[in-house]
Amino acid sequence: GDICEPDFIKQLFETEKIDIVLHFAAQTHVDLSFWHALEFTYVNVYGTNVLVAAAHEANVEKFVYVSTDEVYGGSTDEEFDESSPKRPTNPYASSKAAAECFVQSYWERYQFPVVITRSSNVYGPHQYPEKVIPKFISLLQQNRKCCIHGSGLQRRNFLYATDVVEAFLTVLREGKPGEIYNIGTNFEMSIAQLAKELIHLIKKTSSESEMEHWMDYVKDRPTNDLRYPMNSEKMHNLGWRPKVPWKEGIKKTIEWYKENFHNWKNADKALEPFPVTEPFAQPSGP
Repeated sequence: GDICEPDFIKQLFETEKIDIVLHFAAQTHVDLSFWHALEFTYVNVYGTNVLVAAAHEANVEKFVYVSTDEVYGGSTDEEFDESSPKRPTNPYASSKAAAECFVQSYWERYQFPVVITRSSNVYGPHQYPEKVIPKFISLLQQNRKCCIHGSGLQRRNFLYATDVVEAFLTVLREGKPGEIYNIGTNFEMSIAQLAKELIHLIKKTSSESEMEHWMDYVKDRPTNDLRYPMNSEKMHNLGWRPKVPWKEGIKKTIEWYKENFHNWKNADKALEPFPVTEPFAQPSGP
């Protein structure tokens, strides 16, 4: 089913005994959002409206909206906490910020028990290879170069998938209605350094010149925030902290893609420097 189909969503809540909603469904690829801003707005904002309205009508016990650190916009030094203003700089982040406002309004107006999470970049097995880590791994495993946007100096915080799962379970148990929680990590790495780490692990080289051979610098995306530093103390107070070290997480991820990349449908399209997609046609109403 589709979160943008109100009749389907309404029927789902009427026929299933749903007591908690974890809302992950979204268009999430930043590069793609510049070319398909309408689709991102439709799915992420309208779809969230449909879902939260149906969940409220069904009186679910808790509605967790999964947002992103990107709603804060970029920062080189200021650390964002949950009260920091939202200053999104791309269509994806803007659509997530707008959806947050609709979700929060259900708490303000109805005291409907919503919780919002904002997490750092997630990586691990099973992630579609349009995202940077599986993309670089898959390119290198096919003897192709890592395509790096702009300078490659943009830094990102990376959380292993199981740590994020633990965070969501913590929010389900301990998260207070009406609150926002940052799910972040202090582990941070530039995109260029990420490429070098993966080249070292997959191509078994530490030579700077050989590493450069596997790096292809392409034009940058229209805006590319330098960093998203977040303060996650509020989550720490609920008893959650990330546990999986980078070396362990990235090793498991590399091994998974070695065995499973071929199972993705049309995955080669995702490995292009910029998205290769069909135009978005908005479904027409009845």
